[in-house]
Amino acid sequence: MTDMTAGTALSRRTTAEHELAALQREHGRTLFALLLRLCDGDRQRAEDLLQETLVRAWQHPEALHADAFDSVRPWLLTVARRLAIDARRARQARPPEVADADLDHVRVIADHAERSAAALDVREAVKTLTPGHREVLVLVYFQGASVAEAAEALGIPPGTVKSRAYYALRALRRILPGYAADLR
Repeated sequence: MTDMTAGTALSRRTTAEHELAALQREHGRTLFALLLRLCDGDRQRAEDLLQETLVRAWQHPEALHADAFDSVRPWLLTVARRLAIDARRARQARPPEVADADLDHVRVIADHAERSAAALDVREAVKTLTPGHREVLVLVYFQGASVAEAAEALGIPPGTVKSRAYYALRALRRILPGYAADLR
């Protein structure tokens, strides 16, 4: 690069910086007020979006050199509004962040070993039931059959299926007292 070309590039950059500073002085408060409303009062987010708006203005100098200087403000407001909308959509697309204080209210899910142990306990308890009660539980609760489907498969009336299911669950509650809440 020649000295003339380097000097011209430096002059352009300095001019662009001055124009950007003037732009911020002229329109910064209005843009910030708009962005603050669009960000629900979050000052940090509004400041970030204001800076992003000014970066977009710097990246598109053709918009800044419009015929009438007054036409720059609507362009800036449109860019700021679109950036705020994009930021809101991006936040909604991500799962919400969980603060440490909220962790107390999160239901603790048993780990794999505890679930496996519970499944073994239930299997052993089901084995102690009478064959009639066991058949009904397997069909209705483990295979997801309706009362009518279980009655048809077992060749018994639907009322008998309901009664056997009731007494089978009652027996399991006695055998597995720690699981009573899960069986209701």
